[in-house]
Amino acid sequence: MKNDLSPKERLLRAFDKKSVDRPPVICPGGMMNAAIVEIMNTTGHTLPLAHHDEGLMSSLAKDVQNQTGFENFGIPFCMTVEAEVLGSEIDYGSLECEPKIQKEKYFNAVDVEFKPVSVMGENNRVVAITQSISRLSQQYPDIPTIGSITGPISTSASLVDPMQFLKQLRKDRANSHKVIDYVSDHLIEYAKFMIEGGATAISIADPTATGEILGPKMFEEYAVPYLNKIIDAVHALGKPVIVHICGKMDPVIKKVALIRADAISVDAFVSLKNIKLQIPEAVTMGNVSTIALEFSNPNKIAIMTERLLKDKTNIIAPACGLSTSTPLINIKAMTQAVLGV
Repeated sequence: MKNDLSPKERLLRAFDKKSVDRPPVICPGGMMNAAIVEIMNTTGHTLPLAHHDEGLMSSLAKDVQNQTGFENFGIPFCMTVEAEVLGSEIDYGSLECEPKIQKEKYFNAVDVEFKPVSVMGENNRVVAITQSISRLSQQYPDIPTIGSITGPISTSASLVDPMQFLKQLRKDRANSHKVIDYVSDHLIEYAKFMIEGGATAISIADPTATGEILGPKMFEEYAVPYLNKIIDAVHALGKPVIVHICGKMDPVIKKVALIRADAISVDAFVSLKNIKLQIPEAVTMGNVSTIALEFSNPNKIAIMTERLLKDKTNIIAPACGLSTSTPLINIKAMTQAVLGV
C-alpha cells in the first residue's frame, strides 16, 4: 500500500483505525495553523486581510499546504470567530500577531444574552470561511479540508471575562452550564456550515479545558459533556472529529477516555505512547514540540518526528499552536521525515 492512498483517504483511514501506508502529517488550522510570516512574505497572501476575504483565505491555505508539506488545508487561521459572532470585541492582529480577544462581551455568566443560532450564518467571516472550505474541497478533492473550531470552554471564556467565568464554574454551576450549552449550540451550527461547505473533518481545540485549569471533577462536569455534544452532532452529519487538549494529561487521563473524538491531540510534553497504554482504543495525534519547531534545527526536528513514527503515533502533527516566526525549514524537516523525502 506504499503511497497509493490520497491524503484524504489516508487521513480517513487513520480515523477509522484501518491500515495505512504511513501516518498522515497534518496541521488542522485554528489554534494549530501554519500561516507563518515566511510563507506570507513570499506569496503576498497575508493576514490579517485573509481572515475576512474568501479568495485570500483559500490562497493562503493552499500556500501553507504546498510549502510546508502538510497534507491538508486548515481553515480558519485563528480562534476568535466564535467569540466575535457572540459579541466580543476582536483585535485582528497583524502579519506577525494572530487575532485575539480585545474585550469580552460580558463580565458575568448571568449577564449573557442568548442569541439565536441563526446569527452564526449572518457573520461575514463565517461566510468567508464556509466559501473558502467549499472552494478548496471542490478544487482539491483528494486533499482533506479541516474546519477548525474553538472548544466550548475556551469560547465561553472568550465571551465572559475568563477569570470571572472560571470562578463561576465553581460558584454558579447552573448559569455556567447554561452559557456553555448555549455556546455549544452555536459551535454546532458553525461546524454544520463548514461541513455543508465540504469539510472533511472538524477539529476542536479547547486550550482552556486543561487538567491544570479545571481539575478532574470540573473537566468531567464541563469539558467532557459539551465536547461530546458537539462531537455527536458532527458524527450525525457523517464527519470525524479531532479534539486537542492542552496541558498535562495525568490529572484527567481517565476522563479523556470518555471523549468520543476520532483522534486525540496533545501537548509536546505528553507521552503519546503512554496515552496508547492507558487508552488503547485512542487514535493519537501529535505532538512535535512547537517550541522546538521555532527554535531548534531541522536535524533535531527530524529525530523527534522519527521517534513519534517509531512509537506508532497515528497522525503526526505539531503539538500546539505554531509561532508565526517558525522557520519553514523546520516545518519541512517534520513533514519530510514522515513523507520519506
